[in-house]
Amino acid sequence: MDIDQLRQEIDRLDQELLGIFNARAAIALKIGEIKQTRGLAVYDPEREKRIFARMRAANPGPLEDEAIIRLFERVIDESRRLERMRTKGI
Repeated sequence: MDIDQLRQEIDRLDQELLGIFNARAAIALKIGEIKQTRGLAVYDPEREKRIFARMRAANPGPLEDEAIIRLFERVIDESRRLERMRTKGI
């Protein structure tokens, strides 16, 4: 493969990630609605610890575990922010 073909593959993967991120966010919003009706907190540190542990265990590389955790922290932060905005009616 040449560089243009590799970049096309990255572009395809980026599109796939975009869809996955938005699908995950939509599910997080549904979870946020359930949490709100049950009076549960948006932030669940134990859940996040389990996610991070699962991602570490499943990570085949080449990204280091710490890099994977940083990426998931950001995704989770954005999901949490979205949940908070929705519960405030923003």
